[in-house]
Amino acid sequence: MNSVPSLSFSKLGCIKGGRQLFRDIDCDLSAGHWLYVTGANGVGKTSLLRMVCGLASVESGAILWNGTPIQQQADVYRQDLCYLGHLNALQESMTVDENLRFTSALGGLAPEREQRQQVLAHFGLRGRSQQLVRHLSQGQKRRVALSRLALSPARLWVLDEPYVAMDESGISLLADLIGGHLDAGGLVVLTSHQKVPIRNLPAQLLELKAA
Repeated sequence: MNSVPSLSFSKLGCIKGGRQLFRDIDCDLSAGHWLYVTGANGVGKTSLLRMVCGLASVESGAILWNGTPIQQQADVYRQDLCYLGHLNALQESMTVDENLRFTSALGGLAPEREQRQQVLAHFGLRGRSQQLVRHLSQGQKRRVALSRLALSPARLWVLDEPYVAMDESGISLLADLIGGHLDAGGLVVLTSHQKVPIRNLPAQLLELKAA
């Protein structure tokens, strides 16, 4: 990581279905820190994360990456971003390894076989690289999806309910992976119904409330 990354929201607002979900959100997140987005159901947590990822338009205010609106640096921003939604987004008819290679290629990456094997082993999936995803349990599918984080060089991770369908050991593995990313100067934005500590790194809290 050559530069010190930063993410900020300035007077950010969101309208969905004609209803104002939130407005005037200000936030500054610097390297090595994580933002925990919380709030009641329906206040716009997932909508906020989709806006951060460029999957939904910014209707009012601005999202800045390194001080520049994300719309003005779309290609650079995409390279710095890794998004994981609450759905696994895996191809059921492909093997575990094919899924990793495919999603890596979408990001312009080609991790070596040994690296892919190491990541799968770290997530408790040793020996499953040639298994079709459709034959995995829900917990194993989630581990495959999360293993993509370990293969990504992106500095900003945006995670929507990352602990869904994870057992205790999987939750611990993911928390440690996030902690390592932060230690290396990365940033994380996540929302989760499970309050999971990330090592001894306190969260920066953003509580959304109905406008």
